[in-house]
Amino acid sequence: MRATGSAAQMASVLQAAVAAGINHIETAPAYGPAESFLGLALTDLRQQQPELAADLVITSKLLPGLSLEEGQQQLRQVLERLGLPQLHNLAVHGLNRSEHLEWALRGEGSALLAWAQAEGLVQQVGFSSHGSNDLIEEALASEQFQFCSLHLHWFDQQRIPLAQAALQRGIGVLAISPADKGGRLYAPPAPLIEDCAPFHPLELAYRFLLDQGISTLSLGAAQASDLSLASALAPSGGRWLSPAHRAALARIESNGAARLGDSACHQCRACLPCPKEVPIPALLRLRNLDIGHGMRAFAEERYNLIGRAGHWWEQINADACQRCGDCLPRCPHQLPIPDLLAETHRRLAAAPRRRLWG
Repeated sequence: MRATGSAAQMASVLQAAVAAGINHIETAPAYGPAESFLGLALTDLRQQQPELAADLVITSKLLPGLSLEEGQQQLRQVLERLGLPQLHNLAVHGLNRSEHLEWALRGEGSALLAWAQAEGLVQQVGFSSHGSNDLIEEALASEQFQFCSLHLHWFDQQRIPLAQAALQRGIGVLAISPADKGGRLYAPPAPLIEDCAPFHPLELAYRFLLDQGISTLSLGAAQASDLSLASALAPSGGRWLSPAHRAALARIESNGAARLGDSACHQCRACLPCPKEVPIPALLRLRNLDIGHGMRAFAEERYNLIGRAGHWWEQINADACQRCGDCLPRCPHQLPIPDLLAETHRRLAAAPRRRLWG
């Protein structure tokens, strides 16, 4: 997704990934020239190290809403760009709304996925989702998908039970962007670095997810050096989290809670639904990160994407709260939710920023 400056850049990242022991490469037509560059790098790898190339698992994705003919054409183009006769995994790229699920299960998407498997062009079909928990649960319960890619983060754990249930059904699970969308942990703020010491926040984030049983992490490397941590990551004494790792995680949680005091949102979601459809827990989670862990840059970035990223992110920010009080009696912690939402908007609202894609 990120190593798209040149074919040489992609080749360097692929070589570093293979050297680190990584065997799963995920891409998509929506990622600019990524597939074309990756195809060139895969061709070189097959010529130079055929045994390593043969062990790679390749995933690509197609956006929902395509007609059968459009999807067939795009899949053939994916295979041509990658230089492959068959994809290991084909995912619906952004199964985020109910109409996307309808397309995939009963519409032309269903016919496309069935055709791709019947023709031997893909081995498995799955989906990535930035949608609601209910939507993801319905997709997983359909028994039509063999894998899924979900937002599973150390600092946002709400979907981990869904992921673990999927794993118990034999459905593979990839964590989307634990580093970037998980809190820009590749460039952590000073308070978080201090709380995590002697470990890097990104290492703790990866180890936390692996300890939860998540089968695959995405790293989003733009350059070979981004994969240095992957080379060093290994179980400690057969476990992903040593006692020292667990002590650090507990300390971080305790320090964050102390900074937030009795204003912390516990993410129980009892405040929902909001009559104005304000996503209260998602917004107050950003406040938690800002105050509790000094993650202002990340919180601002995510807050100011609201309403500007289509169905890939929230549509309504805290300014939409009209102080109706509907949420107040439902909060088990008696939080002054309208006041906290207003504070969140004052803290985080800023000029809009461009997304990486779109």
